[in-house]
Amino acid sequence: MRKIICLALTGAVLGSALGLAACERHSCARSHYTITGEYFPETRTLAAEMTVEVPNMSEVELSELKFQLWANAYREGAAHAPVSENFSSLAYYAGEDHGEIEIKGVAGAESFSVCGEDDNILSLKLAAPLSPGDCATVTVKYEVELARINHRLGVTASTVNLANFYPILCEMTGEGFREYIYTSSGDPFVSEIADYDVTLTLPESYTVASGYAAEELADANADDMKRAYHVREEGVRDVAFVLSEKYHFLTERVENTEVAYYYYRDTAPEQTLKAAVDSLKFYSASFGAYDHPRYTVAETDLAFAGMEYPAFSMISAETGGTERAQVVAHETAHQWWYAKVGSNQFDDAWQDEGLAEYSTALFFEAEPGYGLTYADMVAASERSYRAFFSVYSQVHGEANTVMHRPLTEFSGDYEYRNIAYDKGVILFDRIREVVGSKKLIGALKRYADTCGGTIATPAELINCFSKSGANVSALFDSFLEGKCVI
Repeated sequence: MRKIICLALTGAVLGSALGLAACERHSCARSHYTITGEYFPETRTLAAEMTVEVPNMSEVELSELKFQLWANAYREGAAHAPVSENFSSLAYYAGEDHGEIEIKGVAGAESFSVCGEDDNILSLKLAAPLSPGDCATVTVKYEVELARINHRLGVTASTVNLANFYPILCEMTGEGFREYIYTSSGDPFVSEIADYDVTLTLPESYTVASGYAAEELADANADDMKRAYHVREEGVRDVAFVLSEKYHFLTERVENTEVAYYYYRDTAPEQTLKAAVDSLKFYSASFGAYDHPRYTVAETDLAFAGMEYPAFSMISAETGGTERAQVVAHETAHQWWYAKVGSNQFDDAWQDEGLAEYSTALFFEAEPGYGLTYADMVAASERSYRAFFSVYSQVHGEANTVMHRPLTEFSGDYEYRNIAYDKGVILFDRIREVVGSKKLIGALKRYADTCGGTIATPAELINCFSKSGANVSALFDSFLEGKCVI
């Protein structure tokens, strides 16, 4: 496909009849996405149309709406590649390949442009300013070409991973929209809670794995070689799917929640499902009830161990045994520390990754039958972090141990992993040593209760500890600012 240049494309705008709207079908309290798409395996493309109702939650008039185009990170020549050199050979299983998103047209806006630092932003110029509290409705027609890559978005040897496949509203601050660039280390996604209606048409040979259950639509397509599936998810930060012609699946109920596991290579699928069920039970009991009617784990090809989305986790087919259980438990913890309580993963990756990894340690402490213990995980994090500190100090003369910093300030995957994950585990372990398990769990439950549905700041997390009778702000500060010695 042609590269999309940053140019105002007024001629391609479909019309402005939608314009500003009252969002009659949905409340203006949050955005609502309706996405209809069809996947064509022969060309590895997804042709789609998205209508999104956007409330202005800022304190200023908006003359434009901005959306992240994460799929453009996969295009040839992208300044910010989706995969680092460390993972390149694992990701590009058939040699380096590329994909991109092409905007075909827009309705409900005066004009549009694809711009940003790395063609990563879709800007829609509105026909009239959008006042605070008002709502606009726009429709975007687009096509995504998928790279052959073992990644969140791409075609693998056994699956089709559809994550970050649609234009998603940029984070809306009090002053307007904030733009983020893709980073190969970490997850640069910062998304507000929204509602989604998604309909996907696929060849009949494909099974779709999704967070909420996908309903097959009767007679939705005259071509009996295809099937259409509809998924509605409410109060989620984003949606993702995995498609495969090889899937088997198992399910089990946990009270009012159905836990589903889709797999094609796993030789012990019952054990993987058990890890998902057991960890979901533990976190629900510890941090508060799980928010959704279904939780799905999908085995797929990934260059890394796993990836979380609301009500949905991707797990690498390369993991197995104890590692598989650890990955499942970690991604399930993200249902609280990402899906429920959001944070700015770009500026403070430790806030969800460190907490998810530490929650995994708490799970294994409660469930020793998996062969890992709390002490094992904390000790492993300490060994890894101290080795990192020693290596970086010798090679660079010093090691940057600051946790509170954007993803762009990490030198690579090794530093990111040790600071966001391992030092995060050590931080929460030290807090438990100071305040005890009861106050630690109480503070985290308060955090889930009071900050659920928001993008919480580090200060709000720390305040939840203070309100739970655990004054550990100085300890947090020493870790986040790199002042402590471990």
